[in-house]
Amino acid sequence: MGIREPGTEPVYVAAEAWVERALRSDGSLFTHGRPIWTGEWLGELRRRFLDSPDLSDDSTMDKLERQLEGATAEACQLMGEVMYVHLLVPSNMKRATKQAQIEQILGWSPKTVTVPAELLAGLDRGVANIGPAHNNRPFYLGCIIEFAAAWKRLGPDERRHRLGDPWAFKRLVMDLNFESRLFFSSNTAALQRHALLHLAHPDTFEAIVTSDHKDRIASTFQEHVSKPTSDVDDKLQQIRPALEAQYGGWFSYYTPEIRRQWGPPRDELPEPGRASQGGVPHEPQKTPDAPAEPSTLAELAAKLCLPVAFLKEIKRLLADKRQVIFQGPPGTGKTYVAQKLARCLAGTSKRVSLVQLHPSYAYEDFVQGYRPTLKKGKPTFELKSGPLLAAAERARSEPDHKHFLVIDEINRGNVAKVFGELYFLLEYRKRKMRLQYSDKRFSLPKNLYIIGTMNTADRSIALVDLALRRRFHFVEFHPDEWPIKGLLRDWLTENGSPGMMWVADVVDRANELLRDDRHAAIGPSHFLKDDLSEADVERIWKHSVLPYIEERLIGSPDRLSEFELGVLRARATPATAAAESSDEPSNAGSNEDEPAADEA
Repeated sequence: MGIREPGTEPVYVAAEAWVERALRSDGSLFTHGRPIWTGEWLGELRRRFLDSPDLSDDSTMDKLERQLEGATAEACQLMGEVMYVHLLVPSNMKRATKQAQIEQILGWSPKTVTVPAELLAGLDRGVANIGPAHNNRPFYLGCIIEFAAAWKRLGPDERRHRLGDPWAFKRLVMDLNFESRLFFSSNTAALQRHALLHLAHPDTFEAIVTSDHKDRIASTFQEHVSKPTSDVDDKLQQIRPALEAQYGGWFSYYTPEIRRQWGPPRDELPEPGRASQGGVPHEPQKTPDAPAEPSTLAELAAKLCLPVAFLKEIKRLLADKRQVIFQGPPGTGKTYVAQKLARCLAGTSKRVSLVQLHPSYAYEDFVQGYRPTLKKGKPTFELKSGPLLAAAERARSEPDHKHFLVIDEINRGNVAKVFGELYFLLEYRKRKMRLQYSDKRFSLPKNLYIIGTMNTADRSIALVDLALRRRFHFVEFHPDEWPIKGLLRDWLTENGSPGMMWVADVVDRANELLRDDRHAAIGPSHFLKDDLSEADVERIWKHSVLPYIEERLIGSPDRLSEFELGVLRARATPATAAAESSDEPSNAGSNEDEPAADEA
């Protein structure tokens, strides 16, 4: 039956394209006829990436962006293609996440380059679980660069020989000597070495990228090795036909029945290097209680189904004024995005504070004031810091880290009263002044960033005065504007609910009927649920959406019948058929027209 898992053909189509264009010649995966995989551009990547490793604690993508600053368009494109080759293998990453990271790198190039549509399908499935890769990805990328550089030093005849002889190809890959300071140990790139073997010769080398797993499997099924050999891949090649005869066709070494035979027990170790299962159920990898939070804007964009360019623009706005306000109707994700973005930029939720304003909120609650307390059993008052001062002190204690204060519903309170003299300090971060209840002079630390959210639909809440508007950048979250427009469709696509695409049509139709009051628009957040069902939609529409619309239509009760779910579903434009059959990617993580990012 062969080694390749059924259903993973696009991976091998892409891998074959890489071999033909980049290894047999010096071409490009993304731009036909343009020499990219050449010794010259590989040499530039080696100098920028391998010979000058960034050993900071920043994310891989942030470090990589610094290393490629000022690089040639060819080097930037080559790094994007290197990332693509690496991301063909992981089965434990979504296509949107992979695509976002590749396009983020391509976005640093002075020339516009995109991933060809025919190669995007290669990112869908993957063939092996490489485990959490954030810490090791520089080594994986470095391994591909080192391999390619060594490959380009071979003569044409030698290249043809090694592409025709899998075992000669393996000797080159496994004998690579890493000269770069990036590699403290050659073992750090071991997974990528095995991945390269499988990508170049998928009918010889198993889709297993962990040496330990290969050794365990070969040892367990040693009786099927008829030809003595010390090469573990040769042993596995002999074992597979025997097990296919036993199990009736193609199989994975990670199906539970086979997995239990070679160990280790599933609760003993994480499972990097496990092949994806296709029609065979995955054996779950042991994971932490809580899913890992996105550590880069590209990962966050993929998770939120938002363009990475949108998040990077907010990052630039924060770098400029250090405070922004997300404004728009309810249900557009303002508060959720504010918290997730703050967490991503800060690096940990411990550096993010959240407060929600309301009509009774005062300066004494937000900044500093005397609060009732008991001392020695007697009631008295004590001067206490509010969330603003507390966040400022935490930021001051860690000057090398970003801290965030998220102010939800910022215009539900009397903003001028709540902020007081902070109006001045928001604009002049280097200046100090006395607060109302303290003799000490105070300033806002430069590493404290503020993200506010503002509901534009509630008629009862206060307008933000011009003095505050001048001190904040404003970011629009509106269902009829990019990037919220289309978000629901992307979410339904990315979360495996294309059959529910009619919900997006219904919401679009309802918002068209509400166009005279654009702040009454229905946001997508109502329906951003995992495993959304028709019963869920009916329940949400009846108990959340319709009461909201009814309040907006005070004085026009006869119009409410237009917004019945059944009526809207029957009249909504059936735009979903084409969308559901299209293989175009969503806008999640898109880097289209994205300039270089400033540091927030």
